[in-house]
Amino acid sequence: MVFWNRSQRLAPELRLEKNVTRPSPVKIQVEGQPISACEGESLASALLAADIVYLRSSPRRREPRGMFCAMGVCQECIVEVDGRAVPACMTPVKVGMAIRLRR
Repeated sequence: MVFWNRSQRLAPELRLEKNVTRPSPVKIQVEGQPISACEGESLASALLAADIVYLRSSPRRREPRGMFCAMGVCQECIVEVDGRAVPACMTPVKVGMAIRLRR
């Protein structure tokens, strides 16, 4: 097994391009409050970037839940987007989304 150490340089195919630009930020509403996000990124990452980690409560014990697997399997990041229950990690950000957390 090969481990990477700090003295090694990153392989050229793994380096990030220097001129990468992100899409311009858009506004979405979370519980009626506007937050800024990049269109197309996952809703979970936009919420995490806005320091929103508590997305819902567990059904039985009402414990806080948030993003766990980040690939749509665990269902821990379910939120309501425009009235529909969706996993935040699999939902791309669109202009004007209205998100309700399921606490």
